[in-house]
Amino acid sequence: MKTGCLQLILLIALSPCWAQERTDFKKASFQHKNFTLPYRILYPKEFDVNKSYPLLLFLHGAGERGSDNEKQLTHGSTLFLNSENREDFPVISVFPQCPEKDYWSNVNIKKDANGNRVFDFSPKGEPTVPMAAVINLMDSLINTNTVDRDRVYVGGLSMGGMGTFEIVKRNPNLFAAAFPICGGGNPKGVKKYAKKVSFWVFHGVKDDVVLHEYSEIMVKAIKKKGGEVKFSLYPEANHNSWDKAFSEPELLTWIFSKNKKMAYPSDRFLDVMELELKE
Repeated sequence: MKTGCLQLILLIALSPCWAQERTDFKKASFQHKNFTLPYRILYPKEFDVNKSYPLLLFLHGAGERGSDNEKQLTHGSTLFLNSENREDFPVISVFPQCPEKDYWSNVNIKKDANGNRVFDFSPKGEPTVPMAAVINLMDSLINTNTVDRDRVYVGGLSMGGMGTFEIVKRNPNLFAAAFPICGGGNPKGVKKYAKKVSFWVFHGVKDDVVLHEYSEIMVKAIKKKGGEVKFSLYPEANHNSWDKAFSEPELLTWIFSKNKKMAYPSDRFLDVMELELKE
């Protein structure tokens, strides 16, 4: 049997299982003024309304935009659907979906003379409508007894990595940790959150969609302001560095170890960027 045929058979055989797992992410929507934000939410196994759990927000990339309330689960959701992870890290996971032709962050995109995408992140201005809706959704979720307000996290990839920097800037006191993947942001905003939020930033050196320099700029800015930040720069990875990031064995342990009650040393000042080079 040819390899392609075998892969197709395996895909068909496994797709019902994957579809069944996806249903664990419950469909929901949130109304913000005249805008309806679709999102999916995954509760811990044996969810107990009398207990409080960490809350994790995940922001998808540009390719998963739409209104089907499905595509935003393409990347990242399997990490939280994994049975062992759900057992070891009981968390409420939220995956909202951004509409077509819109963005999580205030960014203008153009191309330079070499054909590279140039991202201009506005340091000011109102949030985009989808971002404003996500902020209000988070407010509604954390104001429940089932969420541990000291353990709220955010991450995202590409457009969602940019959105991660954006929402942390707009809510510096909300998140305990953030993990932006192949994203970027405005370094002028880090002064608002550098000493309040722990970061683990990921990018691929060969990324030709969002150049890795965008992450390097943010890492340097956070460290210059005395923030706690890890930087995993993958020498052989292109734009899909999220595959490497999601396979990091310590990622979930690192995320869920962060707590807003943990105080940062006042004299913490890092001015040398240390890169974790990983194959």
